[in-house]
Amino acid sequence: MIAGLTWLLAFQVLGEAIVRVLDITVPGPVVGMLLLFVFLRVRRYGDDGSIVRAGSALLRHLQLFFVPAGVGIVVYLGMLRDHALPIAASLLGSWLIGLAVVGWTAVGLERLLGKPRDDLGGGAREEAS
Repeated sequence: MIAGLTWLLAFQVLGEAIVRVLDITVPGPVVGMLLLFVFLRVRRYGDDGSIVRAGSALLRHLQLFFVPAGVGIVVYLGMLRDHALPIAASLLGSWLIGLAVVGWTAVGLERLLGKPRDDLGGGAREEAS
């Protein structure tokens, strides 16, 4: 378990170092996670390895990672209440923009590839005719 946690922390620190040296705007833990993914794929790491066991142990207690976020919400509840309308509008707006971008991307890819996707299968159109 200690070895697995050491590996996980080492990849996070490596990601942080790369982000700071290259001065990129991606979070260090994300870069570290990508490096860990590449490492696990190249090395063909088994399910019984220390990294996998440490990760599984962390996932079993994943709910504990939401405690700081919950505390932050409670601490800033007054500010959230004061700015509820702009926050709600930005959440709704970003959701709508994301939905539209995904839809346009899907339609664009269908046109680019020349193969329309049929989620209903061929039989549904024939039955409707």
